[in-house]
Amino acid sequence: MPPLLPAPPPLRNNPRRRADNQTGYGRTSKDKVSFMAISGLIRVMEKAARKAGSRLRRDFGEIEHLQVSRKGPADFVSKADQASERTIWDELRAARPEWGYLFEEAGEIEGDPDKPRFIVDPLDGTTNFLHGIPHFAISIAVQEPRLDGKGWGEVTAGLIYNPVTDESYWAEKSRGAWLQDKRLRVSSRRHLDESVIATGIPFAGHGDAGEWTKIYHALAPQVAGIRRFGSAALDLAWVAAGRYEGFWEADLKPWDTAAGCLLVREAGGFVSDWKGRSLPIHDTQILAGNDALHSRLHKLLANALK
Repeated sequence: MPPLLPAPPPLRNNPRRRADNQTGYGRTSKDKVSFMAISGLIRVMEKAARKAGSRLRRDFGEIEHLQVSRKGPADFVSKADQASERTIWDELRAARPEWGYLFEEAGEIEGDPDKPRFIVDPLDGTTNFLHGIPHFAISIAVQEPRLDGKGWGEVTAGLIYNPVTDESYWAEKSRGAWLQDKRLRVSSRRHLDESVIATGIPFAGHGDAGEWTKIYHALAPQVAGIRRFGSAALDLAWVAAGRYEGFWEADLKPWDTAAGCLLVREAGGFVSDWKGRSLPIHDTQILAGNDALHSRLHKLLANALK
């Protein structure tokens, strides 16, 4: 598996320039990543994700042999989940020993309060993984401490890696969003009836089915399709890549969305909560969309919940 190509110099001019086609994949040679400005941080994150992803691929081929224990209603933790987290922890700690961590399984590990922290989901889409469905990802984000020392602020780097397809989606603040060495831009579709929207459906012990149903009934008649694939991290990466025009879900966690929020924003899209507020990380409520449709999706959603 080849490493990611280097990141470009900071992108200041016209960051939301339209793609040449509606899916966000029209590019020129200027959209290729320069070999001269590789980010050491992205290298570190990619190395950790690829190493853990290699182990996940092996375990995915032997699903029936995995040891699985219940962590909660319809929520499982597997040996593969734990092994992936440990691999990522070892790689990141070797490269950034003073940084803190927020892991899905291990929880918060404090580091130097003046240093950033990694937010890690070692296996987003665990249920897919355990059922032999090849749609899951590793998500790693970097969050900066607030200047006033009171908690955590903006997310400045993020990477979402799909071990099955060997796709690395990554972004750095003010430097764009990328899939391997190609620049990503949100879809340029401007009409809801041409748009595909992703979501996460409430299930046993998770989410508000009544709230979700109200939103679904408001959006479904307006759009070309609604999809539920089972990985919020990949859903957000696909919004950034122009494969979806939008995404909504509630009752998530920071490790589900931290990298994805940055990817969508750096690809020219918008991310908010149900009230339209924009925060560094959205987890309790998240609505992501391209620059043309986010406000219309938000209006439909808000009206549905009145």
